Amino acid sequence: MTPTDPIADYLDELEHVRRLSAHTLRGYAYELGELKKLANGRPLEHITSADVRGAVTRAHAGGLTARSIAHRLSAWRAFYRWLAGHIELAANPVAAVRAPKRAKTLPKALSVDDATRLMEAPAAAHAGDGAAHSLETLRDHAMLELFYSSGLRLAELVSLDVNYVKRDGYESTSWLKRDAAEVEVHGKGNRHRLVPVGKKALEALDAWLAVRGAWVKHDDAPLFLSVRGNRMAPGVVRERVKRVAIAAGIPANVHPHVLRHSFATHLLQSSGDLRAVQELLGHASISATQVYTSLDFQHLAKVYDNAHPRAKKRE
Repeated sequence: MTPTDPIADYLDELEHVRRLSAHTLRGYAYELGELKKLANGRPLEHITSADVRGAVTRAHAGGLTARSIAHRLSAWRAFYRWLAGHIELAANPVAAVRAPKRAKTLPKALSVDDATRLMEAPAAAHAGDGAAHSLETLRDHAMLELFYSSGLRLAELVSLDVNYVKRDGYESTSWLKRDAAEVEVHGKGNRHRLVPVGKKALEALDAWLAVRGAWVKHDDAPLFLSVRGNRMAPGVVRERVKRVAIAAGIPANVHPHVLRHSFATHLLQSSGDLRAVQELLGHASISATQVYTSLDFQHLAKVYDNAHPRAKKRE
């Protein structure tokens, strides 16, 4: 049956059949809105490869990054694959269109010393605020330690429940397994993984769990709560991480993904086991993890420059 509003029907399927997150759905909705603008009133099946290439050229000239253009094309390509299952299409107009090449950028990772300072800094972020902020201090410390201990994505951390919950209309997708010293995480691509939680992170989590009950109001499932008793919002977590980093005097722009990069980089430097790092990060392909080998080489090159007699700069 031909859909009367293909974009709305596709988004409905993504939400209710594929059960994508609200954040991902917003991204798809925005990109498909751009496709609708490109159509300018024409049926979507009438868009050609030339139309798509023109849109890419204009977006790139307008300053849209290669990464964002690639994301847009991916959303459009997936939509047309779906549409081909509902109406007859001559071809997928996005199939042969490629985004501009991206400049290769390496993830930014903290030094081990800066990471240690950051883990010890939450109390400094509330210096002078009084005892009322002691719960925030314990919560922020636990979040930072868990980010760095387990390499979690921001979405994975905020989705964690204090333990596995199953009740009417709700079932945990990610949760803390305190006794096993690990978290079970529902990550990208609908993949589940188990990630160990280090000793320091467990100590910080125990300190937070001991007082967390004071903020439980509407829902007792979320591991990390706001002062109003709600599950922590991603934007609030970003703000907390940045605030603590400023209090620690770290000059870099620190956000949750920097801690994930730091986890991966430091683990690879210590172990040299790229496959293990891939599993812990939840990467579907080893190629996504190989970027950290470049970071590891940077570390080795720095050691060489500082230590080798023939590499040292003359005074």
